Amino acid sequence: MQQDPAKDGPKETLEDALVRTSYHVMGILTRLGAEHDLSLTQLRVLGILRDRRGRMSDLAAHLGLDKSTMSGLVDRAERRGLLARDKNPQDGRVVDVFATPAGLELIHRLLMEFRREMAPATERLTPEQRDQLTRLLELFLEKPPAAPVRPARPR
Repeated sequence: MQQDPAKDGPKETLEDALVRTSYHVMGILTRLGAEHDLSLTQLRVLGILRDRRGRMSDLAAHLGLDKSTMSGLVDRAERRGLLARDKNPQDGRVVDVFATPAGLELIHRLLMEFRREMAPATERLTPEQRDQLTRLLELFLEKPPAAPVRPARPR
């Protein structure tokens, strides 16, 4: 039985729109990744490293992967010439991962393909609406401030 979004209320309508949007975006990313022989997780790693170096441990934590899985992902990308590892300049005990020139070129190509795929949806919005949506999504994705720690009540 299909529910009436008007009866669900604004929260459910927002959640439904977010889920449908995520399916749309993930579908595009999954297809683009497959066209370039990349898993969705490999695509995420490249996206994270498009403009920065990352510590292996931080990448694993951010992606919700164990270190051995992260190492395997990076190994495969290294063999393809997309990523490289090096010691962290500030702490030689730490290993950083970064995109190679070939990796950066692929990232740029994927970004252009993604924009082209998203254009039918994004071009329906005015420039002001796109700016507003961008600001709202950035606000939505911000981590909320940590709740203040309250002392335990005496018993």
